[in-house]
Amino acid sequence: MTRVFSGIKPTGHLTLGNYLGAMRRWVQVDQHRADALFCIVDLHALTVEHDPARVWRLSRQAATLLLAAGLDPTLCTVFVQSHVDEHARLSYLLECVATDGEMRRMIQYKEKAARERERGGSVRLSLLTYPVLMAADILAYGTDEVPVGDDQTQHVELTRDLAVRFNQRYGTTFVVPRATHPAVAARVMNLQDPTSKMGKSEDVGPGIVYLLDEPDVVRKKIMRAVTDSGRDVVYDREGRPGLANLLEILAACTGGNPEDLSGVYESYGSLKKDTADAVVEVLRPVQERHRELCADAGYVEGVLRNGAERARAMARPTVDAAYRAIGLLPASADIGVSV
Repeated sequence: MTRVFSGIKPTGHLTLGNYLGAMRRWVQVDQHRADALFCIVDLHALTVEHDPARVWRLSRQAATLLLAAGLDPTLCTVFVQSHVDEHARLSYLLECVATDGEMRRMIQYKEKAARERERGGSVRLSLLTYPVLMAADILAYGTDEVPVGDDQTQHVELTRDLAVRFNQRYGTTFVVPRATHPAVAARVMNLQDPTSKMGKSEDVGPGIVYLLDEPDVVRKKIMRAVTDSGRDVVYDREGRPGLANLLEILAACTGGNPEDLSGVYESYGSLKKDTADAVVEVLRPVQERHRELCADAGYVEGVLRNGAERARAMARPTVDAAYRAIGLLPASADIGVSV
């Protein structure tokens, strides 16, 4: 069976963009068609300045929301990255295969490092090397497919390069994964800046709909969404990005087509109202299930504990094989090598 690995970083509250762009496909498609692992990649949240207590809360909240969205631990593996030591173990080996030049060419490193410098902060070494940790996340499990957006494709290409290089130097050890770009994933943009993604890391602002926003808050944000000059409702992503964003959100929530929907409306107001209603309805069952899970903390803890055990059992043979292949002495007393 095809093995799929996906991760979500606890750097902000999960948004409508996270749900429509990734989580819904994980629930409806990936956990049924593949041997799927879904990971809260909390180690990645440490690459920039952070509040430890907040990372803890967001990690727990992300896990609860993944389950509330419909991930079924009997069908897939849900776990926290830092609960499985093999991620960090393999990351160092891959750092010994990667090059400084490869790291510095990563677009996200350049962008995030520039933002840190603009704020007067220092750039952590982990920000430079985190693509290697991401590669370890993927390679430890013999992953075949990594569903990603366009902004993460470069990281999967690096993962492929490191896997091939390690296999050539030290013997075949890793499956070489491929990036997939699911056609059904929605591209959700910021309601106040429709040229930018609705990202959770921004963590503030009326342009972001969070999965746990109350219905009145959702409606207010969507009714205040930036549209464009003109009165006619047309679907034009380049020329009318604000309007296109609303049509795409409505289409994603209702199973429609944004171009077809554009012909239904004669005013922005009616489009916004229907979009708000559709979003509220999509989020309603997730929020209800989230409240139930919050009242049963033991269940979530059990899922994460069992998920980590399963993930560890999958990853350890591959990581141990990589240690042997690269020349590290086994920890076992019976080394099996004559001196």
